[in-house]
Amino acid sequence: MTMYDIILKKRNGKSLAKSEIEYFVKGCTDGSIPDYQVSALLMAIFFKGLSRDETFLLTDAMVRSGDVVDLSSIEGVKVDKHSTGGVGDKTTLIAGPLAAACGVPVAKMSGRGLGFTGGTVDKMEAIPGMRTSLEAEEFFSLVNRAKLAVIGQTGHIAPADKKLYALRDVTATVDNLSLIAASVMSKKLASGSDAFVLDVKCGSGAFMETVEDAKALAELMVEIGAASGKKTVALVTNMDRPLGRCVGNAIEVMEVIETLKCAGPADITELSLRLASHMICAGGAAASPDEGRAAAERALRSGAGLEKLRELIAGQGGNPAVIDDFSLFPSAALSLTVRAEADGYVVGVAARDIGIASRRSGAGRETKDEAIDPAAGVMLHKSVGDAVKAGDILAVVYGNDGAKLEDAAAIARSAFEIGSEKVKPAPLVYAVIA
Repeated sequence: MTMYDIILKKRNGKSLAKSEIEYFVKGCTDGSIPDYQVSALLMAIFFKGLSRDETFLLTDAMVRSGDVVDLSSIEGVKVDKHSTGGVGDKTTLIAGPLAAACGVPVAKMSGRGLGFTGGTVDKMEAIPGMRTSLEAEEFFSLVNRAKLAVIGQTGHIAPADKKLYALRDVTATVDNLSLIAASVMSKKLASGSDAFVLDVKCGSGAFMETVEDAKALAELMVEIGAASGKKTVALVTNMDRPLGRCVGNAIEVMEVIETLKCAGPADITELSLRLASHMICAGGAAASPDEGRAAAERALRSGAGLEKLRELIAGQGGNPAVIDDFSLFPSAALSLTVRAEADGYVVGVAARDIGIASRRSGAGRETKDEAIDPAAGVMLHKSVGDAVKAGDILAVVYGNDGAKLEDAAAIARSAFEIGSEKVKPAPLVYAVIA
């Protein structure tokens, strides 16, 4: 068996055998197959595709390329929630505490932001003192005690994915259903949870721009989870516009806290409740998503979810006083206001552009190792359907670098589309696939 033969076979549209896929993943991981041959196979896969069976085999080989976390010392049905990436998406820090407050253990490994999407780990590190790296026993102990812990992903989880994603990113082979599904699910399966709730984003600010493509990806990931013996459900959700009003790190955590105090934006509150309802059901604390929704709403109204967030922060070394005193968060020295130039209605807020504006302000990174400014970001004052008059504030951009802030404000201004007639926002959730 040679890599040349495997590339040729897939180039000609034939299915790869288990041994060939395992040979490819092993060689990619240990560096014995050169990048140019890995890239060639990725391009062949992009054009010729993978069958369901090939996708399952690829995912399994990627899972076994590194460590598989053993969460058996944590009591109960462990449930993980994953988003395919969004702008203003801080639902992990809302749905996780709500599910935990209902008795469902959430032992979550999250990623950092790259490009125009934010990362949960970056948001958490905006909390003074917060640690996102814990030793295994401390992690297990915290979940057993508080039912919730969120840490950064270890480098030993699905290392094949790290190598493959880096090459996909520079060879224009990212947006392939099988490669996306194998990338997401290999990390989820290796993280050790018993059940998964997936938030598959759809729209201009997501990998999948059409509802049909997003549904196809969701169905494939649910099938992979089921084939691995894991209860898996996916929600296909709207990412044509940012979620909530805040896009950044510290300001998003503030919005999380406001939401858990029952004072958050309607869209982020609703999506968090929907995700929590399925987490609670998957974890066995409710017989149906409807019962899970009722339990999540009780946890929100009673403040039990907020208390779980407080436990999470304290348990990972952060200062829980931020929940009652936002002045403890990092604050930006500079701000620029984006105003409407005409009367009318907001008919669109481009999620991707707001994400890029936030990144440019300093809240995101262009490369994996670039430092971020936790105080930077974009706060939206208007959303789709809102009436505006010339001079009204559309958004405020925060940061500590004047030149970056000017660029960010210009990008944020271009994200808003003002029209003469009011439009109804698109649905928040397009489909639920289980």
